[in-house]
Amino acid sequence: MTSASLPPTDLPGLDPQWSRIVSAPDAEGVQREWHVIDTAPAEPIGTVLCVHGNPTWSYTFRSIVAELSDNWRVIAPDHLGMGFSERTDEVHTLADRIDELGSLTDALDISGPVLVVAHDWGGPISLGWAERHRQLVAGIVLLNTAVSQPDDANVPALIGAARAGGLLRTVTQRTRAFLDGTLRLAHPTLPREVADAYRAPYRSAARRQSIAGFVADIPLESDHPSRATLDAVAEGLLALRETPTLLVWGPRDPVFADRYLRDLQRRLPQAQTHRFEGAGHLVIEDAPVAAAVRRFADDLAAGRTRELRSHPPLLPATSAERRTLWSALEGRAGDNAVAVVEMGRRGPARTITWKQLAATVRDLSAGLTAVGVRPEDRVALLVPPGADLTAVLYATWRAGAVPVIADAGLGLPGLRRALRGANVQHVIGVARGLSAAKGMGLPGTYISVGGFAPGLRRALGVDYTVVELAQIGRQLPTSSTPLVTAEAAVLFTSGATGPAKGVVYRHAQLEAQRDIVRDTFGIGPGDRLVAAFAPFALFGPALGIASAVPDMDVTKPGTLTSRALANAIAAIDASLVFAAPAALRNIVRTASTLDPAQRARCERVRLLLSAGAPVSREMLRAASNVLGGCEAHTPYGMTEALPVADVTLDELEVGGRGNGVLVGHPVTGVQVAISPLDASGAATGPLTDSPDVSGEICVRGPHIKDHYDQLWATQRDSARDHGWHRTGDIGHLDVDGRLWVEGRIAHVITTPVGVVTPVGPEQRLERLDAVHLAAVVGVGPPGRQVVVAVVEAPLQDEGVASVELVDSLRLAAGIDFAAALVVDSLPVDVRHNSKIDRLEVSALAAKVLSGGGGASL
Repeated sequence: MTSASLPPTDLPGLDPQWSRIVSAPDAEGVQREWHVIDTAPAEPIGTVLCVHGNPTWSYTFRSIVAELSDNWRVIAPDHLGMGFSERTDEVHTLADRIDELGSLTDALDISGPVLVVAHDWGGPISLGWAERHRQLVAGIVLLNTAVSQPDDANVPALIGAARAGGLLRTVTQRTRAFLDGTLRLAHPTLPREVADAYRAPYRSAARRQSIAGFVADIPLESDHPSRATLDAVAEGLLALRETPTLLVWGPRDPVFADRYLRDLQRRLPQAQTHRFEGAGHLVIEDAPVAAAVRRFADDLAAGRTRELRSHPPLLPATSAERRTLWSALEGRAGDNAVAVVEMGRRGPARTITWKQLAATVRDLSAGLTAVGVRPEDRVALLVPPGADLTAVLYATWRAGAVPVIADAGLGLPGLRRALRGANVQHVIGVARGLSAAKGMGLPGTYISVGGFAPGLRRALGVDYTVVELAQIGRQLPTSSTPLVTAEAAVLFTSGATGPAKGVVYRHAQLEAQRDIVRDTFGIGPGDRLVAAFAPFALFGPALGIASAVPDMDVTKPGTLTSRALANAIAAIDASLVFAAPAALRNIVRTASTLDPAQRARCERVRLLLSAGAPVSREMLRAASNVLGGCEAHTPYGMTEALPVADVTLDELEVGGRGNGVLVGHPVTGVQVAISPLDASGAATGPLTDSPDVSGEICVRGPHIKDHYDQLWATQRDSARDHGWHRTGDIGHLDVDGRLWVEGRIAHVITTPVGVVTPVGPEQRLERLDAVHLAAVVGVGPPGRQVVVAVVEAPLQDEGVASVELVDSLRLAAGIDFAAALVVDSLPVDVRHNSKIDRLEVSALAAKVLSGGGGASL
């Protein structure tokens, strides 16, 4: 037996004043000594009780202690035999640990409200304590933990290796293999001094005895002595279903995989979730967990538990007023006119009538229901835009399920993160999509679009084809109509401004979006749409208008040629064209290849829409001219809200120059306000509609996203002004109420003399004949950054710009530059091929200016 002791005073991030030794009885009633982190602010709001797992110790919570100790009493004990608490010869089971935590909190005289925070094996210990102290518990935060072994769960490799044969003591106690293996699960690798701090209490085999004991006590077997206790903890969660709970998860965890998260979500349906993509088992080391816990604690303290949940959309005044997303389709169910056309290189490759589409959607939706696709089940749609995707999307909606859609341009790693994080339960896909899904390990029913040879079907795990499901459903009734409050879609952002985020819409919001699009652009029954922008390729049936998808790579908008566009226009006699800015550039570039007949067809278009990234008036005019001088609009919006504002080409040409991109007046039903920037570049000011105030653009309206999927902290930040969505874009309103966009908040440059927003200077640079594309970025620490211009200048050599070019850039931009660089090409996003990755450009500029390499991206 070894007495408790205080940790060394030089451990990084651990204030020695936080530590003390506390005496309390163990499970047998024997008085023991515990090392406890215990802060004591003068008037604490409540207590944060942090419970660690194995093989860590209270050190793991140092960031939370530092974050919350100003107004919360933060207690983080080391379990007996762990950290710097007393070493004993006794075996401590799960039941013992729960009892001992109760004895310790009694000795510490803990009072409510208590926020429980736990990681790893600390999860079931703390939850067992919480079930016995429900009157004290105000909230729970769980980090990568579990309360049961799901039926489909394999034993984690790290645990399996430790429990294999007679290796337990060798792996966990005699050597540091288990301890070091756990520390290697950090992403990125822990700094040496931090890893050494984790090892500090476990320098000898004798001090690692309880590490072995913890591993031995994991009840993997049904007859394990601790199985009954763990099962009781799991069943006891029913009593905590009204307790506000936050699940914080690192998906790159070989110990607690996503199935353990899903199990906790099922047992605690009130829980909010935040997945930190890229983080793993030591999520608290990998991600800003302390900041998320602070936000959660603040909400608890303020009684804002209501704000921990999403706000349901408003119901229509009467059910008779509602038009579902498929109402227009059903209204044309007897119509043999063309509904959807897929274009090939030589013309229409496939044509579907309204009658065919309506019948397919009806039958397929009934078939989906018949084979177990339930309302609000999530269904990954891995099908390229066209007739098949249109049919399965509307059938999924009609069945009450929730389509999950992510860009193929995210690449397999990005798609894997997105779809696994979305808790997909079924997959509908073409062969390539199903193959990818199988490689990702997506669960559920696999449904193929198109028939496969028997061997390939078996290899891909295909349960049904779309044709088979339609045959099954032909004689069956359709499901009842989903409520407007039901989830309708999870749409992933492009990843152009950070990791792709799942955006959840409910039916009411998508129905409102359809109506706003229709009313804003005057779309009527006689219109026909060429959708060269993937997000709008599926709006035709909802609007009741025919649509065509041109021959192009939809993941690369810049592949659309003027001839391909003209052929799609001709196929349906289109009156509307929606294309991304990158597509417009190639349409204009290839316009000379049009023959007279194709030019004549293009001139029948009445309206051009382009969105997704800034588009210059010059480019918009050139594209409009290709289409016979048609009316051109460039609506502003994002995956979370589209459209927000709209501006016509004529308005752009008479609107004058300004600091940023003019995106027009808010569309009907949408409000826009600005949260002003402070000196640090943060949008901290109260919402205002005053003119010429730069800050974060905030919007609200009936079609704004419901919430971000499993990104609680992100959602909370984006909706911290009740009813508003913070876009992450920077801009201002002018005296006429028009909105100008100046960039992204993450790209604001903070110099010693003030903040600089990038888009205005970039646009001024791009008016120079020598500059094709420009990025204005900051280099250096926040608050002391210098401004650097990085340009594509085809007639200049790559590298540091010449003195003459720098002078002309400074004169054009109207701001001073510390330096200017010339590159062959600037990095752009995968969805729009237009949004510049300024963070990557900034990193390159910093490297070049420090002498670290050439100007190649």
